Amino acid sequence: MSNARSKMVARAAREIAPGMVVNLGIGLPTKVVDHLGPDFPVCLHTENGLAGIGPTHAYETADRNLIDAGGAYVSTIPGSSFFDSAVSFALVRSGRLDLTMLGAFEVAQTGDLANWKIPGKFSPGAGGGIELAQKARRVIVLTTHTDRAGNPKLKDTCSLPVTARACVSRIFTDMGVIDVTDTGFALVELAEGTSLAEITEATGAPLSLPKGDIPTF
Repeated sequence: MSNARSKMVARAAREIAPGMVVNLGIGLPTKVVDHLGPDFPVCLHTENGLAGIGPTHAYETADRNLIDAGGAYVSTIPGSSFFDSAVSFALVRSGRLDLTMLGAFEVAQTGDLANWKIPGKFSPGAGGGIELAQKARRVIVLTTHTDRAGNPKLKDTCSLPVTARACVSRIFTDMGVIDVTDTGFALVELAEGTSLAEITEATGAPLSLPKGDIPTF
């Protein structure tokens, strides 16, 4: 993972408060667990049936029967609990998740999220993304600011199939931290080494800037 992405993930980990129940989605969000202290009091949930997730492991040292929903080798902690998919999604649908962190292909300035399908490319389905985006008390996105072709992922409206509407509250990218507000995207923090001109140009919708000095991470 690049240095910019690593810093983004580390910054996103600071959104997790002690005592939260948190789901980490497939992709960049799964890396957040490695930025939490071993004694940090949080319950991490994965929709394939585990609550209480410890650090990820390399293939050589992993229990190969113990994976998260994205296929990463994870570990347990004291108090970890295993359950079937019905119980797992009952936890999600009943609103027991304080926070979910998800990846994204696109995010609209209204908070709409597209993260499951690019037409013409294989997708196994929406999976648990719809329930997570709709039912978690707070939804945060971790993504690169642009796609591989340099096109903005933060847009006026989503051009890809939408997972859930008006669900995203905050976005972490390799260029900055952006909130979704009633009036659109608002810059909160800049990634170190990124200029205002760069992040404004890379955003496909108006980006409100804070007054005064802008914090960096």
